[in-house]
Amino acid sequence: MAALQKNKIVVVGAGNVGEAIAYTLMVRHQASEIVLVDLNEARAEGSALDIAHGTSFFRQVNVRKGGYEDCADAGIIIVTAGVARKPGQTRLDLAKINVSIIKSVARSIMEYAKDPLIVVVSNPADIMTYVIREETGLPAERVIGSGTSLDTARFRYLISQSCGVDVRNVDAFILGEHGDSQVPIWSCASIGGNKIEAYAQENGLELDKEAIAVRTREGGAEVIAKKGATFYGIAMSVSRIVEALTEDENAVLPVAHVLGEEFGDWSGVAISMPCVLNVNGIVKTLHIPMNSQEKEAMDASAKTLKDFQEQVLAD
Repeated sequence: MAALQKNKIVVVGAGNVGEAIAYTLMVRHQASEIVLVDLNEARAEGSALDIAHGTSFFRQVNVRKGGYEDCADAGIIIVTAGVARKPGQTRLDLAKINVSIIKSVARSIMEYAKDPLIVVVSNPADIMTYVIREETGLPAERVIGSGTSLDTARFRYLISQSCGVDVRNVDAFILGEHGDSQVPIWSCASIGGNKIEAYAQENGLELDKEAIAVRTREGGAEVIAKKGATFYGIAMSVSRIVEALTEDENAVLPVAHVLGEEFGDWSGVAISMPCVLNVNGIVKTLHIPMNSQEKEAMDASAKTLKDFQEQVLAD
């Protein structure tokens, strides 16, 4: 299969996350041109210059400040815009503020872009993926939320540390909400083709599944408590999603998009499932086996998202 020509990627939002994503895309040479767009044009220009000054150590990539007009010929548009949560501010209050911002971003993108591929990173990412899908009118498969891709990476890392194996040999997913109701799918987790339980028993390991699930769920909060923000992990996660899209990989990644009616009670929300990604966006959603507890947890996660979505979008 042929890869897309590496052309232009637009990153909307030049804060810590947007800047880290742009830097990661540059280092991995995932575009010939990376454009940072932000209401704070000085911040966007400063971030672009800081990254561009280092391009001589890697490969020639044009990194610059731009505007929404750059979305017209962008291969991928990555949305990271939004405000950070302030002390004492509720998750609902934050979400309502960011919905207003993201609606404006979506309208601005569609003034220039015809049929873009949009990767949504702005928090709460699942809700913002739904909002952008609704505001743009794009097919659901072309509005891709980063979803539980980073949660899954944390999950695999913690399993690898507990089992003493290379993280690349761990196959496991966190699905559902990118948030407190996320669901670790232990029943399908494996190492080198061996089920997790079998591997642990063979090697005399005590695998504390509950502790691993909790540390995965609280991983972002742990980083924020220690350094004030998270941005490198999500930057690498988004870079992996971009790679699957631009290289036409048909890679299976846990990302979010608004599910259709065929998903029953899970429909109408952007919830993370294992999805096949290529140049066309999400081309297939996989129904992986789950045990009854995992299925119930996924039902609860979808309901949590629906309830929160209704509160956020209520007039």
